[in-house]
Amino acid sequence: MNAKSRSVVAACGLAAGLLLAGCRQDMHDQPKFKPYAKNDFFADQRSARPLIEGTVARGHLNDDALLATGKVEGQPATVFPFEITPAVMARGRERYDIFCAPCHSRTGAGDGMIVRRGYRKPPTFHEDRLRQAAPGYVFDVISKGFGAMPDYAGQIPVADRWAIVAYLKALQRSQQATLDDVPPAERARLDAMDKR
Repeated sequence: MNAKSRSVVAACGLAAGLLLAGCRQDMHDQPKFKPYAKNDFFADQRSARPLIEGTVARGHLNDDALLATGKVEGQPATVFPFEITPAVMARGRERYDIFCAPCHSRTGAGDGMIVRRGYRKPPTFHEDRLRQAAPGYVFDVISKGFGAMPDYAGQIPVADRWAIVAYLKALQRSQQATLDDVPPAERARLDAMDKR
């Protein structure tokens, strides 16, 4: 390679290096709006733009007030927004065991593993006040938190929160059950087990 070719290659390499360095700098220093910073481009001088009127973020339509809030005419709902099936109960138990049992325990007594390790003890679900609480009240507490309990609206989808409430109500009832609450077919099976 002669001297002229070497100088052309060196010049091309230098130009490419400068171009690449310039691109890299532009990518690091892109023009952008910082949240809540003043911006002279808009008349209101806000960089954060308000939502467009009439729009709803995906997944946040909440057209069923009972389902979304657990309230009917501003009061905690005494009914569930959908039918409680064995599948809903199984899902509620699974979600309860994951999100609630660490503090409330699997029996709802309020002595879960986190409590045994020093976290503040929640009330038992089996006290009269909570046993008589409307399902909508329990849903609201799960959604918004209460006392030392944080809100779980961000971690647990709406349908799963309702499933937890259904399971919790069944758990409460199980602690107060009598033999009269057992269906006749199951009662015969229990009698057969007792005779063993």
